[in-house]
Amino acid sequence: MFAPRSGRWLFGGGALLAGLGAAVVAGWLRGPYVLILLGALAALWAFLAWFYRDPERSAGPEIVSPADGRIAFVTEEAGQLRIAVFMNVTDVHVNRFPMNASVEAVEEAGHGFAPAYRASARGNVQRRYRLATAFGTVFVIQITGILARRLVSFVHAGEAHRKGERLGMIVLGSRVDLLVPADRLTAVVRPGDRVVAGVTPIARERR
Repeated sequence: MFAPRSGRWLFGGGALLAGLGAAVVAGWLRGPYVLILLGALAALWAFLAWFYRDPERSAGPEIVSPADGRIAFVTEEAGQLRIAVFMNVTDVHVNRFPMNASVEAVEEAGHGFAPAYRASARGNVQRRYRLATAFGTVFVIQITGILARRLVSFVHAGEAHRKGERLGMIVLGSRVDLLVPADRLTAVVRPGDRVVAGVTPIARERR
């Protein structure tokens, strides 16, 4: 399965590749450079198909990770627990809801494009999803990086979603932060842990 809104890229690229391939077979296009171009386009299409992959998943227990990747850091600030997930180019790039929630707002914020793995990147250009949950207000924040500057939303304010459902996507990796009330939830992951969006528990209710 492929990510939502990826069809135009995959279909368009596939149609172009098929057309060129047919022209080569028919003898309309000849020469080594044509074969090199065809090979390069085939490699590019294969990369796009792999990049836009979006496997079906069953939601895991507790509060789950909103993104594939590795935990960059876990901090507590101003009464909120921040869990940052750094994504690289090899990860699935579709982000998911960490818990059942209603979308209160989708907001743009920040400026600049610092390396996403740095704590200072929390001020980068970003998209903030303010969610109403059973634990209070929660934020899922898509953060841009040096190369990853395209943030895609699949949801809108006013919608209700279940844990593990698709929320959005960051093109070419970067970082997704989860902010939750520190007096209600505690982290169950540490920096360096590998997590899978919608599946891996990263926080649980305090007992």
